[in-house]
Amino acid sequence: MLTALSGAVSQGLLWGVAVLGVFITYKLLDIPDLTADGSLALGGCVCAAVIVNMGMDPMFALLCSFAAGAVAGGVTGLLHTRFEIPAILAGILTMTSLWSINLRIMGKSNVPLLKCDTIFSRLSDLTGLSQSTVTLLAGVVIAGVTIAIMYWFFGTEIGSALRATGNNEQMIRALGVNTKTTKLIALMLSNGLIGLAGGLICQSQKYADIGMGTGAIVIGLAAIVIGEVLGQLMPGKLRSFSSRLISAVAGSIVYFLIRAVVLQMGMDANDMKVLSAIIVALALAIPVGMRRSRQRREYTKGGEA
Repeated sequence: MLTALSGAVSQGLLWGVAVLGVFITYKLLDIPDLTADGSLALGGCVCAAVIVNMGMDPMFALLCSFAAGAVAGGVTGLLHTRFEIPAILAGILTMTSLWSINLRIMGKSNVPLLKCDTIFSRLSDLTGLSQSTVTLLAGVVIAGVTIAIMYWFFGTEIGSALRATGNNEQMIRALGVNTKTTKLIALMLSNGLIGLAGGLICQSQKYADIGMGTGAIVIGLAAIVIGEVLGQLMPGKLRSFSSRLISAVAGSIVYFLIRAVVLQMGMDANDMKVLSAIIVALALAIPVGMRRSRQRREYTKGGEA
């Protein structure tokens, strides 16, 4: 049981990078970008192809994963901003096309990395620690560095303009900012992070599969909402931007811990999609219930006064 929970935390940390990518589009731009399902698989497929077929360094493969995801996000961004296709439809179009592209990249439905070096196997050989322990520690470092870079970037002029685009697009446009450009940058950065997560997951599980990105957007949304609920339950309610980023990764860890516990209790793995949908529904419903309960208490106190 302890091993399963440790693996779930490691998986949650690596997926946390993808959740941070989803956070950019869903929370900052208010766009549920369905490109995520395709770009995560694209990152994994590119990573596997670069390592296995080209014999390149696994670190370079991760850079390729990020770049491939960014290109996928750029396609969605261009469809949305230049051709005025609704964001959800643009994401669906890109996601659908990526299925065929991923097959072309790998040449088959899955590619194993069992005989290839990965960043995790190299760290394991270097430190003498087990690969599961290395994955956990590397996940903490990678998630922490990603949060730090995002916190810095969104504090810059470009990052602030991007956040303002999601908050009030008309206002920021009146200030002379090209919102089409900021949306394009956001979509590229978001899917770049998701592609990077795909490469990390590929190297962690030692294979890439054409369907590894299925449900990525659902997992991302679930983790973000779970993180928000955790933030609301904390004393003082965490509202700063950095705490929101940390909460998103924490939500990812909690999500995978829930999955691990349920699987250990004997749930059929084929029912995980239903469980994911239930978790998302509950995570979305709990804040609404908490808000209504708070409003009723405030109304009652006001009536007594």
